[in-house]
Amino acid sequence: MKRLFAISLLLLNVLVAADPSGPELLNKIIDLMNPENARGIMEQTIVTTTGDHRTFRYETYMGNRGESSLMRYLEPSRVKGNAILMTDYSDNIWMYNRRTDRVRKLASSAKNQKFEGSDFTYEDMGSGDSWKEDYTPALKGTKKINGTKCYKLELQSRTDDNSYNKMVCYVRMDDFFPIQIDYYDKKDVFIKSLYLEDIQKIEGVLTPMKMIMRNHRDQTETVMEYISITYDVTFDKYFFTERNLKK
Repeated sequence: MKRLFAISLLLLNVLVAADPSGPELLNKIIDLMNPENARGIMEQTIVTTTGDHRTFRYETYMGNRGESSLMRYLEPSRVKGNAILMTDYSDNIWMYNRRTDRVRKLASSAKNQKFEGSDFTYEDMGSGDSWKEDYTPALKGTKKINGTKCYKLELQSRTDDNSYNKMVCYVRMDDFFPIQIDYYDKKDVFIKSLYLEDIQKIEGVLTPMKMIMRNHRDQTETVMEYISITYDVTFDKYFFTERNLKK
């Protein structure tokens, strides 16, 4: 009887310690990185090939677990009041220009383009949980990143409409939060990496206070930092709409 109990306990420990499958790990990542709603102030610094720095500050709003997002520029003065709205996980993008007082809808292909000249694409900024539909996840073992034990999760594109052919995520084994994402273009060339740093628990939500997108091909990088953020916020049904862009 004791031997049977010991075997049962061993099997239980094995099951508990089993690595998650690719889809299970992707679900954990999406749940952690896409809270229901959020509001914050971010600072974005673009470092060009010549070493010049361009810095912007904006209010950012996210709703419905990343399905919708809205950004209003605060600085510098030449772009203050401009705004960008993305819905359906960046499939629909509108831009408001304060100087002309006009709203312009971008073509559907715009989600693959650079976000305001940065190293992020619009898809990077508003993908939300669309990874579930757009990419096939597969666990490719483990690896240490800067001394941290991580799962290596490969996401293979299911369609040519995506910005990338493949993404490789390095996910902390202790809490399933990604600390690095490598991006491969449609020719499967390694082009850039996203580093998620200064991860803090804000109102119970793991939050990367600093994100660095480093473009290995262009030798540029974009740094995005939260100045403040809260998840204790709700939005009415008209908030993420075209008419709200001008407010």
